[in-house]
Amino acid sequence: MTILARSRAQRAEPADFDIRDHVDGAAAFYGATANVIMQLSLAPVGYGVAESRVHSGSIMLHPVKRTRTTLTYLSVALMGTDEDRAAYRTAVNGAHRHVHSTADSPVKYNAFDKNLQMWVAACLYWGSDDVMRRLHGPADEALTDAFYDYAHYLGTTLQVPREMWPADRAAFDAYWAENLARTSVDPTIKAYFDKLLDLRMLSAPLRVPFARFHRWFTTGLLPQHLRDELGLTWTDRDEARLNRLMRTTGMVSSRMPRVIRNFPFNATLVDMRRRQRSGKPLI
Repeated sequence: MTILARSRAQRAEPADFDIRDHVDGAAAFYGATANVIMQLSLAPVGYGVAESRVHSGSIMLHPVKRTRTTLTYLSVALMGTDEDRAAYRTAVNGAHRHVHSTADSPVKYNAFDKNLQMWVAACLYWGSDDVMRRLHGPADEALTDAFYDYAHYLGTTLQVPREMWPADRAAFDAYWAENLARTSVDPTIKAYFDKLLDLRMLSAPLRVPFARFHRWFTTGLLPQHLRDELGLTWTDRDEARLNRLMRTTGMVSSRMPRVIRNFPFNATLVDMRRRQRSGKPLI
């Protein structure tokens, strides 16, 4: 999921980088579903979710709980302490023990596979960078490099070793191009994606007014390769409309106090720590 707000005027050297200055909840609204689609378009990840026996974590069955879990992971990975990350890693590992392929699965997968987790982390980073450019325009090189280096927490908060994170943005671009080309969408996963795009997890009063808009902007935030895989149409006019909308959102967001911009990530981080203190499940 995508959460960095960046100002053209602000320059930051890596030593001065404070993630709290760049967390923007508006990006989660726009980028969430597109990022899930990117992640699940790698077949082992997609089938790991589609066949998951952890029904309490299904967005189709428990959309609020699943959304909270995902937002909490992002807030812990990017804004938490090492102790927060260790606690949440343990909680996620408990759920991931049940996510693995069976003899009947069309592809082999295991939620502890660090290569699959690296792909998920890469999607989170790539989506963050793309959405924030649309919201706030390009950042200076020092700030862009600082966030890229910091983004390794998106993977290392689980099983991805630090050395697996590509050394720099050029290395990441090569990794991204190679692995995006490996993604594909078969009928089973496409049916799942259509439910996400059309907000089928929501009740009709919420779904009907927003589903068409949600499908439209999510389409715009997908790489062209995945639009083609899903048979989605996107025109130059659509691109211009989406960029105007997101730039307007970014202008409003950038004028808000940091505590408001950080919502809901600051709230989910507080909630995670409260749950830990009280002995409640973290996910």
